[in-house]
Amino acid sequence: MSINQSQEYGLISEGSNTRIQMKKGQYVSGYSVGILFLDGCWYPTLPGNVANLSTYDFPVVMKVVPGCTQERIHAGDPTLVDDIIAAALDFEKEGAKVICGACGFFGNYQKQVANAVDIPVFLSSVIQLPWIKQGLKLEQSVGVLTADINGLTDDLFQSCGVNNTEYIKVKDLGRLPEFSAITESRGSFDNDIVRREVVKASLELVHNHPDMGAILLECSDLPPYAADIQRAVGLPVYDFITMIRWAHMATSQKPYGGFL
Repeated sequence: MSINQSQEYGLISEGSNTRIQMKKGQYVSGYSVGILFLDGCWYPTLPGNVANLSTYDFPVVMKVVPGCTQERIHAGDPTLVDDIIAAALDFEKEGAKVICGACGFFGNYQKQVANAVDIPVFLSSVIQLPWIKQGLKLEQSVGVLTADINGLTDDLFQSCGVNNTEYIKVKDLGRLPEFSAITESRGSFDNDIVRREVVKASLELVHNHPDMGAILLECSDLPPYAADIQRAVGLPVYDFITMIRWAHMATSQKPYGGFL
């Protein structure tokens, strides 16, 4: 019998005759990851983007946080925390087993949201930095491509459990001519130009820091270019999708079958 009676965990297979339960207030099932995203963004969300459902080979559910604009979340506006917590509590009530975010700057609220709900919370790709560094040599650095270097504050890092930032080397993309269509919500962009811009930035980052052992893509709009970046720099590349897949696997374990 499951110890956690507030959630229904485990694969429901054909022929199962076990008694199962549904949480009161849960109207959608069959998913584990609930993803919070921003309000008022206006630009294409390509396959690979956190907010594009075709990115996933498993179901996820998205929920907008009303009033949570790019400007407010990049600045770490403390008045947003109640609305973000309210959305997270809704997800918990509706049956999500883990909550993720769709902007790296949700990391400003990681500690507060994690303390407000009874399910795991991973709001920012930045959370992965200590894991990444742990797998590298002592002298190796980790590169970070970000949409807004000014938003990567000490408070955000600490909220995400990053207590040492000496190994982190940041490259800002927010002022690139075409990529800025995303940060400025201009409604459209030339995808080939954006791809060239972010690949060029990643090559510059590695050139300036030859001790680099891996790259993290902070921005939720960058995973569509992760393969291009990896091909160019020849390093492991982590992003929101690596984190969300990890969170999904931990909350949707399936039994193994095979031959001996």
